[in-house]
Amino acid sequence: MKKKIEIRQLSQERIPDYLDYFDNRAFADNPDWGFCYCHFLYADTSVKSWGQYTTQENREAVIQLIGDDQLRGYLAYVNGKAIGWCNAAPRALIPALKRLPGDKIDQIGSIACFVIAKEFWHQGIASQLLAAACAGFQEQGLKIAEAYPRPHSKSESSNHYGPLKMYLTAGFEAYRKDPGRRMIVRKELA
Repeated sequence: MKKKIEIRQLSQERIPDYLDYFDNRAFADNPDWGFCYCHFLYADTSVKSWGQYTTQENREAVIQLIGDDQLRGYLAYVNGKAIGWCNAAPRALIPALKRLPGDKIDQIGSIACFVIAKEFWHQGIASQLLAAACAGFQEQGLKIAEAYPRPHSKSESSNHYGPLKMYLTAGFEAYRKDPGRRMIVRKELA
């Protein structure tokens, strides 16, 4: 029997759900990444390198970012428990993406990361989160959804930006290919 998935926008009220997810389920299959809390793209690397941030520092930082409405996105729930996450915010709010080339920056919503609990992989949850993110961008008045898949990822965990096939199926098109691993895809929002 297929489980009912509910998608909810991240808010201050959902911080306990977010933390419970990242504390207990998000990286159960990949404990080496458990310290991230989706802080990677927000961490101030002029202060220290990413690898020097501790689990507790990342956890505290995301609480502050959520409270300040800087870290945004969507949680997927089954039976009242968060089982998936999509980092989706205006590109201008994500420090690491400010360095990317491109135009219309103030009109772009960025899909920056997906983390789905392993037992829920390949059930269309990331696609549901992607649809919610695009709808949310439209509600915010953004004109473009942008994402950063790595077409040559060799593992599920290294594909945390989302699979290219999912984006193409959702109507995204190639915008730019960076030398190396990343591709930038965009979708015009109605």
